[in-house]
Amino acid sequence: MPPRRPSPIGAHVPTTGGLARGALKYAVGIGAEAIQVFVSNPRGWAATDGDPRDDRAFREGCGAGRIPVFVHAPYLINLGSSTAATVTKSAAALRHALRRAAEIGAAGVVVHSGSAITGTRRDDALKQLRETLLPILDEHPDGPLLLIEPTAGGGQALASRIDQLGEYFTTLDGHPGLGVCLDTCHAFAAGHDLAAPGGVRTTLNLVVKTVGRGRLRLVHANDSRDPLGSCRDRHVAIGEGTIGVDPFRELFVHPATRNVPVVIETPGGAVGQRRDIQRLRDLRDH
Repeated sequence: MPPRRPSPIGAHVPTTGGLARGALKYAVGIGAEAIQVFVSNPRGWAATDGDPRDDRAFREGCGAGRIPVFVHAPYLINLGSSTAATVTKSAAALRHALRRAAEIGAAGVVVHSGSAITGTRRDDALKQLRETLLPILDEHPDGPLLLIEPTAGGGQALASRIDQLGEYFTTLDGHPGLGVCLDTCHAFAAGHDLAAPGGVRTTLNLVVKTVGRGRLRLVHANDSRDPLGSCRDRHVAIGEGTIGVDPFRELFVHPATRNVPVVIETPGGAVGQRRDIQRLRDLRDH
């Protein structure tokens, strides 16, 4: 086994001012070693093209700084929906996110796993997921990867508990273009007790058992405002929620997170993000 490298720690950053002069500059200012961005309105369907010069400057700047980049797809995407218009718009939004990710040199696109709408059978939603998503994945044989992010639970989530990722990946034939993004707040809200002694280790072991080694490609490190099993996705600063500080230390010692970037999505603006990045860096390095 190669020597362990520290996981880069970064943040989801705003793109105000563009990718190079906005997102990258902001990321450097808060000490981020990894970047996640939106490339379109996260709460709408409108898709926008990038500026090739800005894309190039961003790629070159991140490359020079050895900063891995990820794109978060819009929240509205749901390939398990029973509404045909939603599925059509979701597929278009996902194609746009993957295209833009390739243009800016991103390693992956994070998308929420989706849900079946009330009255829709889970099997039917998964069949629709397969029919819609497999062709999209086949369009990007050289990446970026599509990283499935289990949700916080509630409703008819297609994957909130980690064991549900097994059926999700099987539905998609274990496509090589798939990976996993694990959000600590989501996992805790869905019932994985990260706050218990060894809870993070147990959860990461389950990820590997369920989808295989090497599928975990990104971690969203967020503390939770709400208790275990709440099915509520409300982020708070690292160490200020119901997960606590110590469990985050376990993220950096498990084999499944070797070289895997860790990105925060915590509130507090630049000041809060800088503090959370440093807090995680202290846990990683000591």
